[in-house]
Order: sequence, then structure tokens, then C-alpha cells
Amino acid sequence: MSDEFLKFEEWQKTVPEQLRKDPLWESLYYRVAMYLYDLVWEDCEILRKDYRSREIVPQIVRSSGSICANMEEAFGRGVGTPDYLRILRIDIGEIRETQGWYFRARHVLSPELLEHRYTVIHHLLSLVISTLNSHKRNLGKK
Repeated sequence: MSDEFLKFEEWQKTVPEQLRKDPLWESLYYRVAMYLYDLVWEDCEILRKDYRSREIVPQIVRSSGSICANMEEAFGRGVGTPDYLRILRIDIGEIRETQGWYFRARHVLSPELLEHRYTVIHHLLSLVISTLNSHKRNLGKK
């Protein structure tokens, strides 16, 4: 993988302090989702240059943006609540959709870029699934 991509640790330093003070920021899955969205934003500059991939831009922006927005909504509904878990399950679908749009963009994006994005997506997916499973186990104990 190339070192040309903005690393997660460096990216976090660019986030405004007000966001980093929010309790939701403590959730790694939220930070990774926000990072992914910023990567998508950058990638759209490449995608919009080829007429064949221009239609991917609104789709991938919507799906990746929904991941963050869903997490914000879920957090506001109460961590661990049934609604929180329902929204996390929706996020799994949005993460997979974002991955699918990256696959469909493979003719325009470099293999190195795609490898990096797939790594971020898989990490995010595992974090959300792990969080979901942890909360489902805790609900079962009540």
C-alpha cells in the first residue's frame, strides 16, 4: 500500500476540536466512518473527471455520508437501545454499499487507492459488527 494516502492518525488532527470533544468521538467506529467519508470526498475529484464514473459520485457520497449520519442519529437515540441496534444494522448495509461503489469505480481508481479504501471499509465493518454483537449480547443478559 502506498504512503501517499492521508493516514488515519494524521487525519484525526485535522478534525475541529469541537467535534473531538463530543462524546460520540470516543467511538472508534465513528471516527473511522468520518475518515472514510473524507476519503470518499477526495476520491470524487478523480471520479468526476471520467464521464463514465460521474454517476458513481452522488451514490458513493450518499452511502458513505449515511454511515456517519446514522451513527450520529443512533447515538442520539441512546447507546445500546433497540433503535440504536437497528440503526447499526442499517449502517452495515451502507458500508457494504460504499464498498460496492468502490468496486464499480475500479476502472478509474488506482489499485493502490482501492486497496487502501477496502482496508478502511473492512476495518469499519468489523468495528460496527463487533459493536452490534456486543450490545446484542448485553441486551440478552438483561
